[in-house]
Amino acid sequence: MQIGVFAKTFPGREPAGVLAAVRDAGFAVTQFNLACAGLPSMPDAVPDDAISAIAAASNAFGIALVALSGTYNMAHPDRTVRDDGLRRLGVMIKAAADLSVPLVTLCTGTRNADDQWAYHHDNADPEAWDDMASEVEKALDLAERHGVDLGIEPEQANIVTSASDAMRLIAEMDSKRLRIVLDPANLFEQASPDEARAIVAAAVETTAGHVAMAHAKDRFADGRFATAGQGVVNFPDFVARLKVSGFDGALVTHGLSADEAPGVARFLKGLT
Repeated sequence: MQIGVFAKTFPGREPAGVLAAVRDAGFAVTQFNLACAGLPSMPDAVPDDAISAIAAASNAFGIALVALSGTYNMAHPDRTVRDDGLRRLGVMIKAAADLSVPLVTLCTGTRNADDQWAYHHDNADPEAWDDMASEVEKALDLAERHGVDLGIEPEQANIVTSASDAMRLIAEMDSKRLRIVLDPANLFEQASPDEARAIVAAAVETTAGHVAMAHAKDRFADGRFATAGQGVVNFPDFVARLKVSGFDGALVTHGLSADEAPGVARFLKGLT
């Protein structure tokens, strides 16, 4: 299991500086965001010189790019907004292929028009699921064309809220290109340590064989997000269960400050 971090944890708009910081904090891999290359996170185009700079920095500092963030609101209530997001996702998928990045991460979205990570009461409507699934189907066509996998993440504020939702979508899409990003802190909102452990354990079992990447974020019992190791998520149990399930990919932390990163790297390495 490789230990990684979101590149955006570290300040900077030059790939070399950001990936040097990733290395110096003790990580071997990263989930990259094009904002770290001086571009919008979901740009209209990725210039060739940006691809070259990212690849050169990855090679120079020995940091593997295990995923590229390609999130837009796949359930936005405005079809034109979804269409624009899909167009930009196509740009991201091509960039991932150019960089030999195996995974592009998605956001299954929300009916909240202002924030793709915010809950909306219409999220449970069948129409919201259908709009999201239609976007994923189109995205998979692009992914197949470029030989890149797509990762959906169960998230309480989005359409796919649980491990079972993720497996339902995979079954509906019937594509080996659709994978799961499993973040234990996104599987619940408020829970005791025992409740959190049970929820996370069930999710690992449900998604076994379909997880492309795991995330390492935490929550306090009152629902606030926390740095990995500081909340109610039992990370030793989570990592042990991932191993038993056959997962040997990247465990990527986020939701932390740059100053906290070296300590989290040591904590996670100690579990693997």
